[in-house]
Parts: sequence; C-alpha cells; structure tokens
Amino acid sequence: MTQSESGSELRTLVLYWSATGNTKKVANTIEKALTAQGIQPVIKTVTDAAEEDFYNYNLIFLGVPSYQFQPPEPVQHFLNEKMRFHRDRGDIKLCAPRIPGKTAVIFCTYSGPHTGIREATPVGEYIEQFFEHIGIGVAAKWYIVGEFHNREELSTRGMLGDIRGRPNEQDLAEVTSNVTTLISSLRSAS
Repeated sequence: MTQSESGSELRTLVLYWSATGNTKKVANTIEKALTAQGIQPVIKTVTDAAEEDFYNYNLIFLGVPSYQFQPPEPVQHFLNEKMRFHRDRGDIKLCAPRIPGKTAVIFCTYSGPHTGIREATPVGEYIEQFFEHIGIGVAAKWYIVGEFHNREELSTRGMLGDIRGRPNEQDLAEVTSNVTTLISSLRSAS
C-alpha cells in the first residue's frame, strides 16, 4: 500500500454545486466526517474546480441538486468540460477499464414534490456515467432530501410531505455514518 492509498493519506476531493444551501450543507458534513476520519479533503465548488485533475485523487465526492431530474446547467457544463479534457488526453478507453485506487461518490439533494426520489435518481445515473467513462468506479450514490426553497407548497404538500428544514440533523447524521462506513471499507480493502 502506498502512502497515498493509506487511510490517513487518502487524497480526497469534495466538489459540489449549491443554489440554495442544501447541497452545500451536505458537502460540509462530508468534509467534517472525513476530517474526523483523519482525512484532510480539498473542498471546492464546481465553479472553482476547473483546473482539478481527478486522477490526482483517490476519492472524489461530487454533490449536486436535482433540477427537473437533471444536474443543474453549471454542473453539466463542468462535466462536459472535464469529459472533453479526458477525451483529448486519451483517458477514455474502449470498455471503460476501471483504474485501481480511484473511487467516486455522488450525492444528490432533491425535493421530489412530484414523483419523490425518482426525480433524483436520473441525476446520479448521469454523473455515474461520467466517472465510469474515465475509469473511476462509483462506490455509492446518496440521495438526500432537501427543502424546496421559495415555494412553500412544494415543501409541504409534495410527494414527500413536509420537508421544511431538510436536510436536517437526522439526514446529516446519516451522511456522516455513510462516510464513516465508506472510509472503513476503503481502508480495509487497501
């Protein structure tokens, strides 16, 4: 095991885009949970991460909200630019072979007023394809309920019932638990 693969030296990047603060709240929780595990992650918004090379990291978290069952435009633009970069560099290979020691986690906040979690799962699938194309396996996709801001009826009368104030303490505790379990799994595998 190399130093960069050991649990305490796991090079980790936490990326997110957040318009209302829901996804940022989850990203900050992930950062705190990683720090508690002895990992010092780099945390950035996708708008500040254009120069980041994903291959410099062992673990990448990418968080976005679901907008009409798609990633928001700034995230789609970011991923398209990254895909172009990897294609031009020759990183995308036939059959998308997985690169050992490279793992991603996708986290998606959603309100789901019409069809619930089904409004978020296409976002996770979309982003997973990006990572798989560049050889980074996706260990998990986490979907976290978030309040619908500026339209109270969508946070109180939608498919999920009253979701005001979410992600709440319980949601964030689950995120922390997920991070702890993931890091434990990665450490035991190395």
